[in-house]
Amino acid sequence: MSGAPAASDAVPAQAAGQPGVPRHVAIIMDGNGRWAKKRFLPRVAGHRAGADALRRTLRAAVTAGIEVLTLYAFSSENWRRPAAEIADLMGLLRHYIRAEIDELAEAGIRLRIIGDYRRFEPDVVALVDEAMARTAANRRATLVIALNYGAQDEIVRAVQAIVAEGIAPATIDPSTIAARLDTADLPPLDLLIRTSGERRLSNFLLWQAAYAELLFVDTLWPDFDAAALNAAVADFAGRERRYGGL
Repeated sequence: MSGAPAASDAVPAQAAGQPGVPRHVAIIMDGNGRWAKKRFLPRVAGHRAGADALRRTLRAAVTAGIEVLTLYAFSSENWRRPAAEIADLMGLLRHYIRAEIDELAEAGIRLRIIGDYRRFEPDVVALVDEAMARTAANRRATLVIALNYGAQDEIVRAVQAIVAEGIAPATIDPSTIAARLDTADLPPLDLLIRTSGERRLSNFLLWQAAYAELLFVDTLWPDFDAAALNAAVADFAGRERRYGGL
């Protein structure tokens, strides 16, 4: 797995990987509730179907040669949801980690978490820590799950770290902040996808998305599959990325 660019690189570049294939793809997995409502099912059924879509998409990403797949699983704003739904989501997270960790380990996939996941119940934190430790040496691909994540909070934490380190203001540049973000060890974000037809970033990877290609699709997340991901990669390959240049 290739790391992040040198700290002096203000503008990201796709310096490694397969031509036309984004190295780092992020997805806002939206539409579980609407998928369930259309089928007269409880919301938790949509979340379960969304977990199946996660598995399919991860396999498709690895097959496509994508190095990093980052998924927005639980935002810092999701605590506003009903307690019963939060409990269902935590139960699904427990189940996913227990059910998938062996496959991730055997497939050579590293698990990374961004966000303040330590706010979760102690058993969830322990499961996450164990899964990350077990897969830390894997290099075939990286699955990043955003848990209790908010981009504004991430940037605030980075600024707080800079202040705490006593860094002189005149020496601060974009790379100073980027090096203190949760994603500092990952390749630059190339493609950000949001499902379900919504057209907003919802406090997800705001800094990292500065030069990313954005793609909004109408597909509800539980219906997302390899064909949908491959179509997104093809769309990406057809775009010209100038980073503000000519």
